[in-house]
Amino acid sequence: MSGNTSGDIDESLYSRQLYVLGADAMKKMSASNVLIVGLKGLGCEVAKNIVLAGVKSVTLYDPSPVVISDLSTQFFLHQEDVGKPRAQVSAPRLAELNQYVPVSVLDTELTPEAIATFKCVVVTDIPQQQKLEISETAHQNNVYFISTETRGLFGYTFNDFGKDFVVVDPTGEEPLSGMVANIEQAEEGVVMCLDETRHGLEDGQFVTFSEVQGMTELNDCEPRKVKVIGPYTFSIGDTRGLSAYTRGGLFKQVKMPVVLNFKSFKSALEEPEYFYSDFSKFDRPAQLHVGFQALHAFAAANNGRMPRPGNDDDATEVIRLANQINDAWSQKTELDDKLLKQLAYQATGDLSPMV
Repeated sequence: MSGNTSGDIDESLYSRQLYVLGADAMKKMSASNVLIVGLKGLGCEVAKNIVLAGVKSVTLYDPSPVVISDLSTQFFLHQEDVGKPRAQVSAPRLAELNQYVPVSVLDTELTPEAIATFKCVVVTDIPQQQKLEISETAHQNNVYFISTETRGLFGYTFNDFGKDFVVVDPTGEEPLSGMVANIEQAEEGVVMCLDETRHGLEDGQFVTFSEVQGMTELNDCEPRKVKVIGPYTFSIGDTRGLSAYTRGGLFKQVKMPVVLNFKSFKSALEEPEYFYSDFSKFDRPAQLHVGFQALHAFAAANNGRMPRPGNDDDATEVIRLANQINDAWSQKTELDDKLLKQLAYQATGDLSPMV
């Protein structure tokens, strides 16, 4: 299956993505080689989405043989595939989704040399120690690293995009804009919005102007940093050297790039930074983070076996390990035994991530 070697983007195929992401983001994706480790239900869903997104190439790694339980969540597998390597049987079916994206199988071991050839590595369903080894190699070679895992109804995602990662649009929202009623000539020039319309801006954001009469130097000016005075007013710095404002004008927010530095997987285990999606369960991310580490500690002590479904002895051991891990870390959290027990009960559950 040949890829899109010319670098041109098929606008008819990717029209919706071009509208949402923009041409620059699509060009970056179309130049990215991605390695996906683990092809059970979660890995299959990740691979499907990445192939459809239009990256340069996708490489699969999962030499484990297909087992009958895989058929419940891995929608590219059939009963006759049982016993065959997951990656080998999944690759040709994934390749059918997008003629522009070559899909191959990594037949060698996951050596540092092999990992360093990719732009991004996504790992699922592998032991914790192997994740740590892959993540350290990726971090040292500026390879983007994503670790994700589901256990029954529980799951997590970790991202390490290295040093000096530039976010062009931090919010993804439409830039704010509004009509201007007055602009002061002052050391901290205050902008007043028309008809007491709330501007919605925040400290540290940037704006530019158009159609301003009198203080015309502001029209299409370099972005000016905002300091919020009130819901209808904000300052834009020194305006004493500008002409006097007479009337009219529009302000528009300018999205400024933000540079982020990511921690490695190893560093983030003990000092994580969480993304909160449900503020009514503010304590859950920290507890589940400890819980997932306890699951991996349990598996390491039991030849890779996760806690058995509904087994109280295994759940008790997971809770003990979670408390042990929590006590050893600098960022301690209050643990809920009931939550950890549910995590242990569901640890072998492999649900489709689309549920």
